[in-house]
Amino acid sequence: MDNKLSDLTIIIVTFRTNISILKDCLKSIDPSVKVLIVENSENFINSEEIIKSFNNVNILCTGSNLGMGGGNNFGLEKVKTNFSLILNPDIVCEKNFFENIIHYLNDDFEYSIIGSQYLDNSIWKPAGFFSKKKNIDIKFDNHLTKVDWVVGCSMLINLKKFKTKKIFDENFFLFFEEFDLCKKTLINGNLIYSSNKLLVKHLGFKGSFASDAKYEIEALKLKNWHYMWSQFYFNKKYEGIFISYIKGLASLLKNSIKILFNVIKNNELETIKYKFRFSGLLSSMMAKKSSFRINF
Repeated sequence: MDNKLSDLTIIIVTFRTNISILKDCLKSIDPSVKVLIVENSENFINSEEIIKSFNNVNILCTGSNLGMGGGNNFGLEKVKTNFSLILNPDIVCEKNFFENIIHYLNDDFEYSIIGSQYLDNSIWKPAGFFSKKKNIDIKFDNHLTKVDWVVGCSMLINLKKFKTKKIFDENFFLFFEEFDLCKKTLINGNLIYSSNKLLVKHLGFKGSFASDAKYEIEALKLKNWHYMWSQFYFNKKYEGIFISYIKGLASLLKNSIKILFNVIKNNELETIKYKFRFSGLLSSMMAKKSSFRINF
C-alpha cells in the first residue's frame, strides 16, 4: 500500500465496546495505518487481546467518560500525522476504502473534512446541507460532493486546516458534535466534501455498552436525553436565544403530549423515550451542562 498512509492516524473512541464489534472494525483497517483507541473510562479490559491481534493499534484511557467530542479531542492531541480519520467502533470499512483514501492524503487537494458514505441503502443521509430545501434534491453521483455537513461515524480530517487539535466543542457529550464542527468549518470559509469512494457499513449506536441487550433501557434513556440536550444547544449557538427558545418551548409541549399519549396506551418504552427527551431538552434550556443527568 502507498506510503502516504503513514501520514494518517485513525482515532476510535470506545466505551465498554463489545469486543467482537471492535475487532470487526479493526480487521477492516489497512494494517499499515496507525490506530489509536481512546477508551472513555479508566480501564480497557480487552487491551491485551487487541494489542496481541493488531500490531498497528495503541490504546489510551481517558480516566473518565469525556463523551464523543472530548474523547476524540483527547486522541487528536496525541496524533503526529497531518491527517486523521475519526472512526466509530461500529464501523466496517469497505475493502477498497484505504486504497481510495490515499488520493486525499496530499497537499494538492484543498479541503478540511471529507465524509464517508454507506455501503447499504441507509435511510439516513451520509451528508447534506443546513438548508432543508437543498437537501431535497441532493445526490451523491459524483466522486466528491461539496456539502455543509457529514456524519461523524467516519470522517477524514485535514489537521493542517485547523489551528488546534481540540476541534470538537466538548460541551456536547453525544450527538451534534460533528454538525457543530462542520458549521464552524463553513463559517471559517473552509471546504467539506462527501466521498462515494469511501464506503462504510455502520451498525448504528453499537459502539458502546448500548450493544448489550441488558442495557437497552439505559441506552434508550441516554440517547434521547442527549439528543434533545444537544439539539437545543446547537440551535442556541447558531440561531440565537430567541429562536431556539421558541422552538424549545414548542418541542416541550409536543413531548408532553406524547408522554401523556403513551402513558394512556401503556407503552412503556415510548413513555421512557419521550420523558427523557423532555428532560434533556429542559435541562439544556435551563443551561444545565450535558454532564448533568438525572439518574439513568
